[in-house]
Amino acid sequence: MKRILQWLLIGLALAWSLAPVYWMVVTSFKDALEATRPVPTFLPEAPTLANYQGLAGGSLPFLSFFVNTTLSCLATAALAMLIATPAAYALSRGRFRLRGPISQGILVFRMLPLVVMLAPLYLMLLAAGLLDSLAGLVVGFTTFGLPFAVWMMKGFIDTVPIEIEEAARVDGYKKWEILVRVVVPLVLPGLLTTATFVFMESWNNLIFPLSLITTLAKQTLPAAIQLSFTGQFKTDWGGMMAASTVTTLPLMVAFFAVQRSMVRGLTGGAVAGA
Repeated sequence: MKRILQWLLIGLALAWSLAPVYWMVVTSFKDALEATRPVPTFLPEAPTLANYQGLAGGSLPFLSFFVNTTLSCLATAALAMLIATPAAYALSRGRFRLRGPISQGILVFRMLPLVVMLAPLYLMLLAAGLLDSLAGLVVGFTTFGLPFAVWMMKGFIDTVPIEIEEAARVDGYKKWEILVRVVVPLVLPGLLTTATFVFMESWNNLIFPLSLITTLAKQTLPAAIQLSFTGQFKTDWGGMMAASTVTTLPLMVAFFAVQRSMVRGLTGGAVAGA
């Protein structure tokens, strides 16, 4: 009975989690009339690929949206890890007076909602001439993802025994060499985990592209879906669900590709926290 109850709870949790995904995929194969029926159908009566064909050969630059999203998210993950790794190392190993306030300030900054940072970030990008550009979008994504990356990496670096670094210091390694050649290889699963989370968070971001990008061809997928398939009097649900399905696939592939590393990284961070 205990095992039956466990499997029942797991099944309910899976059904609750996968029901929106199932409805998204099923609706992407429905025509416009069937997708807007008052009584929904759980399977398409006349499955069609017109919605996907519209993405590939329609007037919308869907390929540009996909490329913009991929490039901006990859650049954000790389930039965030490039800055977060030495910052986390300094907070983990450093013994300076303001280490505690700086750590708490990073945590508080992470708690701020996106809307609070939008106005000052907009003014900063306007002064720098980076509005309506992918570079400005990367700066915005990195601004929000960096505090999370610093805290995650700090937890992973805390798990590295200090004796290993002391041995490297005796061998003549400098601090930056210890970080690059000793610490980073040891926390590589954690680094990959953090980069994946930053990538997925940037991929799903909607408010920054809507606010910082004005040219449709430069938009990312979440904002482009919102702007392209939703009108004042009509919403193309089939096309929107097809675009959402294509948008979701890279995240699923990225997650399953680094699943083992993410589990090892998260477990290591939990042990460090304990």
